[in-house]
Amino acid sequence: METRRDLRGILFVLVVFVGLAVIWRDLRYDFNFASDMHKAELGRRRETITQTVTSIALQTQIETQTELTTEIVKLSEDVSPAEKASAAFVILTRNKDLKGLRETLAQLEDRFNRRYHYPYVFLNNEPFSDDFKERVRNVVSGECHFGLIPTEHWSYPDYINQTRAAEARKDMAERKVIYGGNESYRHMCRYESGFFFRHPLMNQFKWYWRVEPDVKFACDIDYDPFLFMEKNNKKYGFTVSIKEVVETIPTLWNTTMDFMKEYRHLIPEKNLMEFVTDDKGGYNRCHFWSNFEIGSLDFLRSEQYMSYFDYLDRAGGFFYERWGDAPVHSLGVTMFLNKNEVHWFEDIGYYHGPLWNCPKGELNKNKKCWCLEEDSIETKNKGWSCTLNFVALPNP
Repeated sequence: METRRDLRGILFVLVVFVGLAVIWRDLRYDFNFASDMHKAELGRRRETITQTVTSIALQTQIETQTELTTEIVKLSEDVSPAEKASAAFVILTRNKDLKGLRETLAQLEDRFNRRYHYPYVFLNNEPFSDDFKERVRNVVSGECHFGLIPTEHWSYPDYINQTRAAEARKDMAERKVIYGGNESYRHMCRYESGFFFRHPLMNQFKWYWRVEPDVKFACDIDYDPFLFMEKNNKKYGFTVSIKEVVETIPTLWNTTMDFMKEYRHLIPEKNLMEFVTDDKGGYNRCHFWSNFEIGSLDFLRSEQYMSYFDYLDRAGGFFYERWGDAPVHSLGVTMFLNKNEVHWFEDIGYYHGPLWNCPKGELNKNKKCWCLEEDSIETKNKGWSCTLNFVALPNP
């Protein structure tokens, strides 16, 4: 009997070590070829596997009488919480973004979603390839939905003068305004401003987390941000806030002021307009960087926000200028919400080139971050960042 148990124990250890060797091989491959993924992150995973091997060896030595059916160690324990929000990640992407997208998804899963398994909604103005779908599914734990954007949401509405729009692009390109000559970028900004939340695939959800290819998640997220938002009556969350390029939005502020005059009945008495207003009553160009957002879909679907978007869309600034979805979302948020309904996710380590949001002090250590806190935009470039201005504003 003892001999059989000994043989079982030896067999078990061999199986475990073979499995760990395969994982170690894959991590070596990732370390050599996934250049955009921070190598310190992969080093952390290697250290975890090394510790696991040692743990198995010690456990086997001590518990030689353990039956094979007993689970000695778990490399990573996936937890499916009983309480989850009605939420999804939403990603506007293209087939050619696959490499950068997979690296981002691998980090997001490792740092957060492997424990929660929230679904993903991928949107594209062209059909996703079968190869794209398969390779994306291979790196995520949540259900994947792939959607084609309706043509009417990614084209010129009939009230836009396309000749004037083309002339505007030419002028901005000559003046070297960022994305000034890019037609597709304008359709993207318009779509993110007023249409992504109306895609049929989004109808089943109440919360969204916007993700983009090539972004990085540098710290453990050891709680559910969706439930945090829901339980604390938050409507919009961000990581980075900066000042917009003024050449892209010459009439956005005045158009917004005209809307506020015409739709006074939609504007709450207490809001966050102080965050975006300078000393002279103009736009200080502050906005929440919308490549990371965690927000309420009910808010975006509301009469307030939809009235504002429709007003802007009719004004034509998405095409005659280069209005971005970041200032549009931000002006909508500050117009209709108060500070208590907006949250800075200071504890989420996030990078979208060239800017970082990195936790400070004990947060950085406790969440196993590999970002450097001195690189965080509100520390590194206070003149460009608006985040500390947000923090300093009084609560209503």
